[in-house]
Amino acid sequence: MGILDAALDSIGGVLADQWQDVITAGPFDEHTVVVPGIRKNSQNGRGNNRGADDIISNGSVIFVPENTAAFVFSQSGIEQVITSPGGFEYRDGEATLFDAQDRREKGIGKILVDQAAERIRFSGMSPEEKRVAFVNLREIRGLKFGTRGPLAYNDLFYGTDLEVFAYGSFSVQVSDAELFVRNFVPANVSAYSLDDPQAREQLLSELLHSFVAAVNALSSEFRVSQLPSQTNAIARQISSEQDNAGSWEERFGLRLRALAIENIEFSDESRELVRQFSERRMGVRAYEDVSQQAANMAAQQMIAEGVRDNGLGDGGGMLFGMNLAQSISPQNAASVQGTAVPEASGTPTSPKPSLDEQMEMLKKLKDLLDMGILTQEEFDAKKQEIIGL
Repeated sequence: MGILDAALDSIGGVLADQWQDVITAGPFDEHTVVVPGIRKNSQNGRGNNRGADDIISNGSVIFVPENTAAFVFSQSGIEQVITSPGGFEYRDGEATLFDAQDRREKGIGKILVDQAAERIRFSGMSPEEKRVAFVNLREIRGLKFGTRGPLAYNDLFYGTDLEVFAYGSFSVQVSDAELFVRNFVPANVSAYSLDDPQAREQLLSELLHSFVAAVNALSSEFRVSQLPSQTNAIARQISSEQDNAGSWEERFGLRLRALAIENIEFSDESRELVRQFSERRMGVRAYEDVSQQAANMAAQQMIAEGVRDNGLGDGGGMLFGMNLAQSISPQNAASVQGTAVPEASGTPTSPKPSLDEQMEMLKKLKDLLDMGILTQEEFDAKKQEIIGL
């Protein structure tokens, strides 16, 4: 009874599988890289007859859409790869009475008898198995990534290692479809997405390892706040590596196409360091704005205190000749704030001596005081004229 059932199943299967098929790609979503081929089984309400999904008859048509590659799998693995878009007639399947070439070579009777006898040996099943799958050759975008822990970034502007968290997205593209199917896609799988946890885990781990190395390679040139504008440089740095994400194309036929940093956040400790740095920087700038004026005032005060016990007399000016007398005359003296003392009755105002000039004049006058040429009273009088006290 079993042999009779197998014979009936075999004949029914042979007749059902005589149909020639039109096979095309199933629907892709944004992150899908492999989809199974699907048979077009109806058109305008007709054509609902179909055979087994793993049998392809000679003369069947495989339709390859743009930016996809079609793979025909048999028991031995990849049998054929089609990378050009269009419709292709398949000739390595089972013979069918609907194919003119098969009818000429074998005849209708031999086709049916041979296939039925072959299937009876396997309890009604065909020993042949053919499947079609399609690989997405488009750029696959919007793959999110984020550092799982803080990334140490040596920012030369701050002069220290800062802990940052980076978040963004990246895109990849299959550059070698056959290498990708052989080395990345699990065996006996005709549908695969980069949203698969195991696939995403491997890609993210290797990408983050390369990302950390690439980012720190830029630390000698760019501040941490400039990293989002250097994503192309980071992607090139990653692709040039020999390991991890840089080796994807060689290992898997998968190329890193783009990388975008969407956000960089400091750790709490690094945020506090940056805040303290900014406060100190603002304080230094405020001091720099008034430092020259403060220094001048402080020097004026030091001069006054330094010569408190000495003096300049009225006769001292004559000992320096006409030029020195003019340089330390009351008309050249000015206030500490740098404004000239106005002359009476419209006489032009002379510029105030600089701090260095005042120091030089006082030094010379002090030498004259020490030599006894000037009296203490003369020194005091000239000192008041020079520093405006």
